[in-house]
Amino acid sequence: MDDEKTWINQAQNGSDEAFTRLVEAYQTPVYNLCYRMLGEPEAAEDAAQETFFKSYRNLGKYDPTRSFATWLLSIAAHHCIDRLRRRRYSSFSIDDEENTYEIPDTNTPDPENEITRREQQAQMQTMLKKLDATDRAAVVLRYWNDCSELEIAQALSLTVPAVKSRLHRARLALAKLWEENSIKANVERRPHESPAF
Repeated sequence: MDDEKTWINQAQNGSDEAFTRLVEAYQTPVYNLCYRMLGEPEAAEDAAQETFFKSYRNLGKYDPTRSFATWLLSIAAHHCIDRLRRRRYSSFSIDDEENTYEIPDTNTPDPENEITRREQQAQMQTMLKKLDATDRAAVVLRYWNDCSELEIAQALSLTVPAVKSRLHRARLALAKLWEENSIKANVERRPHESPAF
């Protein structure tokens, strides 16, 4: 933590090396947030780069009484929310689901569990896309970045009760979507097949 404060001070005084250390320390959480928000690796990489660019430009405005991680993740979340809003208004997709295929790791001891885990991750990513951008940001910050409700409120410029409400509403929506997808997967069969099969 002391190193982080030193790097922030040095970066605010123009040290590119100190800012590079901050980027290295936070590149994974920032990328993960952007990926969970946008759902596409390339878009997440672009958003993460833009987040670090914006943070570099605005480093002088950083309030040292706040958590640096929260400040940085709030820049990422707001950038992703803006991109999602622009995307929603500028275009639409006929097919909401993206087909992504990954080759399983050959060192994985149980390929069946790995496939199931990846399918569940893809299903969760599809369900996250159906949430409002701010609700999605709150969920990602809470459950993937372990941010507190206060940190989420600060990051998204909301009140703590508003964050609690958004998280509650988002959990209900995700549970309903998960249940609908599970029922749909269990019920699907060809029209000519007998119900017994």
